[in-house]
Amino acid sequence: MASWKVSIAVAIILVVALFVLMPSVVLVIFAGVLVGALLHGGGNFIARPLHLATGYGIAILVLLVIAAFAAVGTSTASAIADQVDDLVAEIPAAFETLRARIEHYEWANDLIERANPSGLLSGEGRAAATTAVSTTFGALGNLVIIVFVGVYLALDPDVYRRGAIRLFAPSIRPRAADIMTRCAHTLKNWLVAQFMAMTIVGVLTGLGLWAIGMPLAIILGLIAGLLAFIPNIGPVLALLPALLLAMAEGGAMMLWVLAIYLSVQALESYVITPLIQQEKVHLPPALVISVQLLFGVMFGLMGLALAMPLTALAMTLTRELYIKDYLERSEPAAGARPDVPGEQAGVLPHG
Repeated sequence: MASWKVSIAVAIILVVALFVLMPSVVLVIFAGVLVGALLHGGGNFIARPLHLATGYGIAILVLLVIAAFAAVGTSTASAIADQVDDLVAEIPAAFETLRARIEHYEWANDLIERANPSGLLSGEGRAAATTAVSTTFGALGNLVIIVFVGVYLALDPDVYRRGAIRLFAPSIRPRAADIMTRCAHTLKNWLVAQFMAMTIVGVLTGLGLWAIGMPLAIILGLIAGLLAFIPNIGPVLALLPALLLAMAEGGAMMLWVLAIYLSVQALESYVITPLIQQEKVHLPPALVISVQLLFGVMFGLMGLALAMPLTALAMTLTRELYIKDYLERSEPAAGARPDVPGEQAGVLPHG
């Protein structure tokens, strides 16, 4: 068997084995790759006009992000803190209102008993609390790892890129380098499009809720913007606390809140995202939902959050490796030796 075929087979087996044996580790590393792509792209954008090295651009970007968070925190910290406190205080009251409205239905009795705060004092409640605490610390540890992986990748991506390319046979290393570049561009384009959409969703939702006099409009808009990172499912999760709080304000407020969230979601899905992704990356909605369902069941919340970039990456690899290099590759010219590198530019060798 040709050496290039062996190298590709080894790479595929390695990736599949890691996903099967250590899926959480793979997802954490991939999240770090996304952070690295974001930092490297932003650092390049800043460094290029200033004629600086990319490392300096990344440092400037990090300082700008820290300064922005500090400025926003200083100017709005008290208002956001008050709204968070109000949110924490009002959700139990809203839950009691919901309970009073549905407790006369038989199907709601079991649900109410499971959600009863006294259940937290039981053995199952303590076990659930212990699991929640350990999960929280695990998530914080993963976040630290993601940040460090992203920073190191952003500062010197060529080291890791060259190391990955050397895992392939010399005859296909140029093609491997080209595919890696295309994958990096795909992830960067997806990140830019996603963060632009998240910002617009958060701002529009917050302004709409403020306009109708909804309490906690700022914090609800922030939640909507953050959860927009998870397409299709994120907006539904963001709607739940808003509807729960609107219930205390009456049926009319619930309808207004529902109308605002549906309008923003429709605008994001059919206008904002298509316009942003027209020159970025396009993903079929049905495919994204299917992959989200699959990854959510298999890998939990992190799999759900990373389903879309993983889908974009898989589509790029499928297009480059399977469609272009296998299905659509041209036949070798008369007299050309199919296994000689360079005689089939841009595709894998035949044979």
